[in-house]
Amino acid sequence: MAMEPAVPAAPAPAPAAAGALARAVQASDDEVVARVLAGERALFELLMRRYDERLARVVRAVLGDDADVDDVLQEAWLAAYRHLAGFERRARFSTWLTRIARNAALDRRRRRARLVALDPTSEARPLARAHDGDPEQARVARELAERIERAIDALPAPYREAYVLRQVQGLDTSEAAACLSLPAATVKTRLHRARALLRAALDADPDPIAPRAFPFAGARCDRLVAAVLARLEGMAPAG
Repeated sequence: MAMEPAVPAAPAPAPAAAGALARAVQASDDEVVARVLAGERALFELLMRRYDERLARVVRAVLGDDADVDDVLQEAWLAAYRHLAGFERRARFSTWLTRIARNAALDRRRRRARLVALDPTSEARPLARAHDGDPEQARVARELAERIERAIDALPAPYREAYVLRQVQGLDTSEAAACLSLPAATVKTRLHRARALLRAALDADPDPIAPRAFPFAGARCDRLVAAVLARLEGMAPAG
């Protein structure tokens, strides 16, 4: 896992901000975006908490490991905020966000490849995982999920992305295709091949376990939200 931002866990929002967040929970993405652009910047936290896990999974699918996920997520959220006024609603807000996160992850993957090319002796950063609560309880609860995570990580990148969007995150074929800028038929083909490879690796059907893979919540999500909100201070959304 990437080095986590050197910031404290997210502080409790001020009463006025907490009230605004609570009242906006049922608002649509488009409503929340409009309110952020109108000056209610605190509501951007609501969008982050709605989509942090989805974007984390997308970034992880592109990178193939957990090493830089938190760093890339921060950059993706900052980019989304900077360009929020440019969201033109030609696609779902969630699709627009996913493309931003995927592009940030692709940029990081390209930079990694250049570094490896410059230094052939370099090794990948070790995979680290964060478990909240009792370590033994977390180990038991995630045993099956970690098996499928290892198998998903081993998939070729195009199959991994299709499988994570469709089966881990649960997007339908049309939205997954929009996020990947691919025809729906290509997504279906990649998903089929990913399933076949996972069944061979696990000797079992991977789909029932898939939604448990790559969780992003709790203290890790809180730290990410706090880090992004701290960096947004003084920054205004632009087109």
